[in-house]
Amino acid sequence: MSRGRHPSVVLLVLLCLLLIPANARANDQPAATAPLGPHVARIKDITTVEGIRENQLVGYGLVVGLAGTGDKQQTIFSIQTLANMLQRLGVNIQNQITNVQVRNIAAVFVTANIPPFSRPGMKMDVTVSSIGDAKSLAGGTLVLTPLAASDGKVYAVAQGPLIIGGYIAGTAANSKVVNHPTVGRIPAGALVERDTSLDLTQMKSLSLLLRDPDFDSARDVALAINTELGLPAAHAVDSRRIELPDVKADAPDVQTLMARIGDLTIHTKPAAKVVVNERTGTIVMGGNVTISACSILHGNLSIQVTTEFQVSQPPPLSKTGKTVVVPQTEVKAQESPLQVIQLKEGATVEELIRGLQTLGATARDIVAILQSIKAAGALNSELEVI
Repeated sequence: MSRGRHPSVVLLVLLCLLLIPANARANDQPAATAPLGPHVARIKDITTVEGIRENQLVGYGLVVGLAGTGDKQQTIFSIQTLANMLQRLGVNIQNQITNVQVRNIAAVFVTANIPPFSRPGMKMDVTVSSIGDAKSLAGGTLVLTPLAASDGKVYAVAQGPLIIGGYIAGTAANSKVVNHPTVGRIPAGALVERDTSLDLTQMKSLSLLLRDPDFDSARDVALAINTELGLPAAHAVDSRRIELPDVKADAPDVQTLMARIGDLTIHTKPAAKVVVNERTGTIVMGGNVTISACSILHGNLSIQVTTEFQVSQPPPLSKTGKTVVVPQTEVKAQESPLQVIQLKEGATVEELIRGLQTLGATARDIVAILQSIKAAGALNSELEVI
């Protein structure tokens, strides 16, 4: 004979069975994303050596061989450049320059960056950009163009066929343009003509410059160097500069010293920054950006003004009436309901974006909201607008 169970005991057991899965599900929920911790970086990746850098070059040249997509007659300087080039080659058209009409040439600026320790014979890439009214540089060839630095000296010469990442087809009324056909590149199109190498044997001291200024990183770089060398050779001057005043006491030469300390690693913390491009509506936010507790109320107000022109005619057989055009202006204002999201203290970028998506905010709206959050002091990062 089985014994009956008390109803209260049965209810207690059922209640426990229901509560256990609920607690398990609550514990399984992912926590809010924590800010990014420090990561390891090599000294050679986060610093540069003072005095060892690239230099910018620029030149003016002519692209030839275009299929009727070059500069038109009103672009005078391209015709003048052509006349000067022909004169150096023994052909004189200076007296008839106003009658010359060519569509297969384009005046261009040629730019390049010459790397450090460049020696004559080295090759580098160049960028060719149209400065006239040419439609496309596709199929063109850059004629020999000297490239000079800010000191006026020529350091390289460029020449060769262009590579264009776009095209234009059709006429002005019916045409199709893909990408940007008036800018092209010439891989290895420039030849270095002047020695720009630096004599490292004459360097008695060495200065490292952090790419991103940070006092903690400058201190850690100096500490890592001193630990590796076993003597107080380096010290941080400020948030960007680390000095090694006596290279000879630290290593036989600069090359040996840089090879020894370049692979040393330190722990760095990326700066919290939000970059906004208002022209394109692009927003890039680092994972370590946090937001203080705040409430965001967002709503759109749109005003549309429409003007319709109507023709008013007089009655038939009217002698005094005139036909006139009467503008009819209509103004419509539409305001969307106000929507609200709330962020807790230490909210992450992921939570912010998720909340803004629930509002249906566009990229333009998010730009304005971020600027407002920064103005309210709730954005714990630097806001950079480009």
